[in-house]
Amino acid sequence: MPQPLRAGVIGAGVFGGHHARKCASLPGVVLTAVLDPHEERAEALAGPLGAAIFDDMDAFLDQVDLVTVASPASTHARLAAEALRRGRHVYVEKPLADDAEDGRALVAAAEESGAVLACGHQERAVLRAIGLLDLPERPTRIEAVRRGTFTGRNTDVSCVLDLMIHDIDLALTLAGEAPEEVTARGRITQGPFADEARAELAFSGGMTARLEASRTADRRERTMRLVFPSGELEIDFLSRRFVDATPFGLDGRFAETPDGRDPLGASVAAFVAAVRGEAPRPLVTGAEAALALDVALEVDRKAVQRPKLRLVRG
Repeated sequence: MPQPLRAGVIGAGVFGGHHARKCASLPGVVLTAVLDPHEERAEALAGPLGAAIFDDMDAFLDQVDLVTVASPASTHARLAAEALRRGRHVYVEKPLADDAEDGRALVAAAEESGAVLACGHQERAVLRAIGLLDLPERPTRIEAVRRGTFTGRNTDVSCVLDLMIHDIDLALTLAGEAPEEVTARGRITQGPFADEARAELAFSGGMTARLEASRTADRRERTMRLVFPSGELEIDFLSRRFVDATPFGLDGRFAETPDGRDPLGASVAAFVAAVRGEAPRPLVTGAEAALALDVALEVDRKAVQRPKLRLVRG
């Protein structure tokens, strides 16, 4: 029998808790360590799962084979880079980083170390459950709305890097390429970053994606409309409303499938399978997450008219 993989989670907040429990539930994985500067919060998470708590990165990395970075987004790049330098496999909650160069540096560090680098764009699992990742046609248009009420969390980045980046990743996946043109507008209400944004991505293959995100809405909303040459699909991910006028035989009961019911669990399991060599890649690779970050930062810049960033295509 192979030795169990030792898993560690950085960040004992809400998402860190989700990741810790997913890791601890996987066969052949033992949650051994939780790193968080708040001792009481770390103990509340680690104690029931039988993990040790740490406030020192070096000591934490000594106890793990793979790491989940679920700390505030502005710390993702620094912590992931340190883990990769030590040869640890790393799963980073989205966004991969909050700077394009930092995102590309993480991809390079993973390649140099031979470690698996994955990112938490787990919505890919939902599209996989529906059957959208292997179609004979590409959509010509995507319209996606992702709104939530203000919680005070994740305000160290904009709503684009917090929310819209999920739909950016899905649009890039369905288009199979980076956009040729990005237009955007946004509004700042709570701090230095955009809290509401609208963007349109235009692709050379003819597809356009119109994306909306807000973290200051009156109610939650999450919908997607996809237009194909042969029909249309409308999905309400909250109410599970599914209107399919395509010929593809898509799964309207996606929420009852393992991927649709637990996309985070599917994403974490895919990461572990890649670490073990049982799968060729995680659900979302570091390189794919870096491209989504590049596009998100371009949306962010145009939404609030910041200096131009270089959009890397790949």
